[in-house]
Amino acid sequence: MVYLQFANCELRIENLRDNSMKKHNGMRPHDVVILLKIAAKSGEDWYMKDLSVELGISASEVSESLNRSAYAGLIAQNKKVLMKKALLDFLEYGLKYVYPVKPGAVLRGMPTAHSAPPLSNQIVSDEMYVWPHAKGTERGQSIEPLHSSVPEACKKDGHLYHLLALVDALRIGRVREQEIAGKLLRQMIDQG
Repeated sequence: MVYLQFANCELRIENLRDNSMKKHNGMRPHDVVILLKIAAKSGEDWYMKDLSVELGISASEVSESLNRSAYAGLIAQNKKVLMKKALLDFLEYGLKYVYPVKPGAVLRGMPTAHSAPPLSNQIVSDEMYVWPHAKGTERGQSIEPLHSSVPEACKKDGHLYHLLALVDALRIGRVREQEIAGKLLRQMIDQG
């Protein structure tokens, strides 16, 4: 009788746990933006509310994003330490398959991929890629950013801009551009 009561209690606790925890339904594009923002902070202390304000992503979305990233092993369970090797492997080998992009119409925007630093200093190309942005200074083929707030966030944070431009080079670049972008990303994230 006591065993049966214990089993029923255990079952109720398990049901509560299952209902209170959200299921992991895979990563979302802005999860990469949030992880790269943390990388751009280069070891500085940060709070979720700061990430929210700096990226223009709601605090609840930042919180849920960090939960997904912890589940995926891209950030530690304490949600403060990037798992750099796992993140770099995901960016270099998986990102272009999970979040593919094709160049769109020629629009005004903010340069990205090989059209933006640091790759624009190393690669000469007639193709210009931009994130669509009304206040953009360049015209080029549009590349959909991982989140709509990316251009504004990058105007405020040059380090984040470089990281996201390199990520776009991994998503859309040719083999040579991808190799250089991967190498630069590893250097920039490993140093942080």
